[in-house]
Amino acid sequence: MANIINEKGQLIVPSDEDGSRLDRMLVRQLGADKRTLMMRLIRKGNVRVNGKRCKPNHHVCKDDEVFLPMSLRTRTAGNDKPLPMSALQKERILALPILFEDAWLLVINKPAGMVVHGGSGHGMGLIEMLKEVRALPDLRLAHRLDRDTSGVLLLAKNLEALRQLTEAFRERDMDKTYLAWVKGHPEPSAARMTSHLSKGVTVAGERMVVDDDEGKLSVTDYQVMQTIQADRMDYALLALKPHSGRTHQLRVQLQQEGHAILGDVKYATRDALKTYKIMGGKGLMLHAWRLKILHPMTHQTMTFLAAFPERMRPLNGKRGA
Repeated sequence: MANIINEKGQLIVPSDEDGSRLDRMLVRQLGADKRTLMMRLIRKGNVRVNGKRCKPNHHVCKDDEVFLPMSLRTRTAGNDKPLPMSALQKERILALPILFEDAWLLVINKPAGMVVHGGSGHGMGLIEMLKEVRALPDLRLAHRLDRDTSGVLLLAKNLEALRQLTEAFRERDMDKTYLAWVKGHPEPSAARMTSHLSKGVTVAGERMVVDDDEGKLSVTDYQVMQTIQADRMDYALLALKPHSGRTHQLRVQLQQEGHAILGDVKYATRDALKTYKIMGGKGLMLHAWRLKILHPMTHQTMTFLAAFPERMRPLNGKRGA
């Protein structure tokens, strides 16, 4: 979190953020966990630059004074400090598989069940624990994975690397591949899923991501890698290549196609979840397998692979094509 908040509740734009967009600068300085709140407050005019209302794409300058409402200052000011790390948490963080590390990047194989950011009842998240254990105060997430998704997670060790990576993700100048076990056998075996996704929609009392005409365009290609026939439920392994980065994109699109990801407690049907449990399944069967990027500083093409986890081994059944 930023340590550049003055007594007036203003964030003073540091020199390395000169020329940055307001929304992106705030995400980097205050943390991605408050992105949704930031955007809402900016659009309502509650965040001001040098006393004036600005749009999210406004470019800030060094030493600009950005007024922050109290809801954005709470954790920065230290009023919402997480509990200290336990010995078990430290041990778990130190045991994380490191896929790559240099002066600018840290790439890890995130285990399922670990939140990337603290808050919302989760205490310290992965990023906060890595900062403490690895003594990397400027470490920032370059992208996010859901708590129950495992696999390649990319982090930046300094602001300049983060800015380059953020732009690459925004411009889709990278290649991501996920692996997922899904209900049924999709036909055709390779296709493109297109939808317009809106998040924060309340469905039966729960906040969901849904396909909506007013939503953002979301595109994903899939390829069936393996099919399995089982007594209780047929299922298949898919390789998924998202061309946009919407919240829960893969989970919602597959559910819409009638092939929900196995173990998806938010979007799969109750019957499918019950059958999955009876078959011995546990957890969300979604894994961020591969990430291909240009290194933000050396500009070399780099590919990071997270091995297929043991938890995603096939359930009992007869393998198909």
